[in-house]
Amino acid sequence: MPEDLTQQSDRILSDSRAVLRDNQTGGRHRLEGRSIGRGSQSLKTKNLLKRAGYFGAAVLAIFAAFSVAGMILNGIGFAGIMAAAFSIAIAAFIFANFPKVKTPKRADLSRTQDAGQLVARTELWLEHQRAALPPPAAKLVDDLGVQLDALGKQLAHVDPAHPAAQETRKLVGEYLPETVEGYQRIPAHLRGEERAGSTPDKQLVESLGKISKEIDHVTRQLAEGSLDDLAIRSRYLDYKYGDAEGLPSGNSPELQDAGVPLADEGSGIPLPDFNREKSKN
Repeated sequence: MPEDLTQQSDRILSDSRAVLRDNQTGGRHRLEGRSIGRGSQSLKTKNLLKRAGYFGAAVLAIFAAFSVAGMILNGIGFAGIMAAAFSIAIAAFIFANFPKVKTPKRADLSRTQDAGQLVARTELWLEHQRAALPPPAAKLVDDLGVQLDALGKQLAHVDPAHPAAQETRKLVGEYLPETVEGYQRIPAHLRGEERAGSTPDKQLVESLGKISKEIDHVTRQLAEGSLDDLAIRSRYLDYKYGDAEGLPSGNSPELQDAGVPLADEGSGIPLPDFNREKSKN
């Protein structure tokens, strides 16, 4: 019995500290509203534009309806003006709240093939799970948003049928959501209990950390080709048009192996042959 009371006291103190941290950072309701990446922010922006379009169409329809009524009734009077204003207010309230951004379901993530859509939907899904996670895990989720944005840019240039792209989609669309859902299935009062030298809270943070490192590793691997191309082009431009000091000569095997088309000798923009011009004269 004393041990049970001690565990309950520890859990209450832990929950109190979590609530205090949440209040110091503005509350969990603010965390839910903040986007963790550009992908989810883009979906929210599109939703806001859609709402604004619906509201504009509703206002035009209200003006048209009351204008027709005024022509038929030879004026709508003060009551008609108030009714029109009330109708606009109702439309503003409706489209300020609807349609809401549709949170993707867990199963939808694994079926998404487009890289950009996968990143945006995963970010949006993670945002709605963030409030139920312990503060260290919520911080990792914020960091994952930036990493997912970078990964999405690299996947946009990879064939979706490529094995590397398929494995990456599994990592983002399956393993990451499964880790979060597995934690959420554990009863709240058991998440802080130590078992086999660790707690579910710590295991979640460790798992998200490993996924974060893997996403960063995959992004760097995918970017290696672009980095190599940029380095080769930069060296070629320096050789051809800029500062050639310290660079290998035009016949250097290093530049030839890189596949850079170089001239036989000299550097810079080719100039006219003035000796040939004099011989003509």
